[in-house]
Amino acid sequence: MTIRSPLRLGPVRRFTRNLLCPVDLLGRPLLLKYTRNPAEAREEIRGHARLARHYRVPALHADLRVPGGHLLAYERLPGGTDQGLLVDLLNADEPSSDLRIYLDRLTAAYREVMLATAWPTDPAHVVRKLYWDRATPGGRLDTYYADRDFLFADGLIDIPVFRLGAYALNINGRRHHLDWAVTLRRLRAHFATAEQVWAALTQGDPTDVNLAHPLAWFDYDTAGMNSIPGEFANFLWYTSALGGWLVPTYNPTAFADHPATFTHIPANTPEIRRADVDHSTSTIHIGYAPRLSAPRRAAVTAYWNQLVRPIADRLWPGTDTAHLLRPYLAMRILGVHNLADLAPEDRLVLLARLAEAMSPAFDPTTYFCPLESPCPAP
Repeated sequence: MTIRSPLRLGPVRRFTRNLLCPVDLLGRPLLLKYTRNPAEAREEIRGHARLARHYRVPALHADLRVPGGHLLAYERLPGGTDQGLLVDLLNADEPSSDLRIYLDRLTAAYREVMLATAWPTDPAHVVRKLYWDRATPGGRLDTYYADRDFLFADGLIDIPVFRLGAYALNINGRRHHLDWAVTLRRLRAHFATAEQVWAALTQGDPTDVNLAHPLAWFDYDTAGMNSIPGEFANFLWYTSALGGWLVPTYNPTAFADHPATFTHIPANTPEIRRADVDHSTSTIHIGYAPRLSAPRRAAVTAYWNQLVRPIADRLWPGTDTAHLLRPYLAMRILGVHNLADLAPEDRLVLLARLAEAMSPAFDPTTYFCPLESPCPAP
């Protein structure tokens, strides 16, 4: 007679500072999440409760205090290797019918909840973790960049970032200007104002590994009333840059169960075609070709056309969407990875992208490539 254990443990995975482990307990599939930070655990529990009233989320079965932190036991949704997440629909050569149906459902759910819960909100009462907290004294902008100078791109453009203000940037044939110190000051000042922002109830960190397939939402420590432009900037930047290129490159363990992600990194990695300095005219010349796989382009296009555009038309009629997105996009570029720690080629592209985002000519409809046709080469 074979006696089956009432408890079966799967592989433990690390996501940022948290640990996840699939468990079968008495035949019930669970996902255990170990969180060291008590404050983050409390935010996770509150965020799950807020979200559950409007979005599909796995049930939270238990919250246990354990040595060193909290253990949360969630209902485990079906999944497996290269299955169960939005990233798996994006890891393909062409958009599938499943992806298009998924995007229709995703944007429809967001439109309904955003329009039902949108409200001008004091910044003190929005979720602050991803933007405001990172811009405050001692936040990530300070931790990463305060009094730290580094080269634009070692071996390619050996100019310190604090001297960029003295140079013109010619990026893909267009003239730009980026003053590093001024940019940091502008971002700190923007997120220090008390001006109300339009906020709505969302999960707050809509990445392709936080969105399940079939549609559901994971990870709740940023769930609550989130800035709507911040929500938009997060999804657009993650889908067009972080998820297919930077995160799997610098945090590969996050995709251990979704190895097809690594196959598609080349299809989402920009190609550098020129990087040099003309000292006689104080001009930095950069040429790069943006790359975005067809499924990711389809996701950005659907999100823009079916969510960003109708919400912006309703809440900010006649307002330039670029003006709304710019500070949030800049914070996503600067506040996720420390640019000084990246490979010179990646840092060069991100600084070029930052200069384009901060430009008065910034146009989100071309910046994120939300078009079915390929992004134009320079």
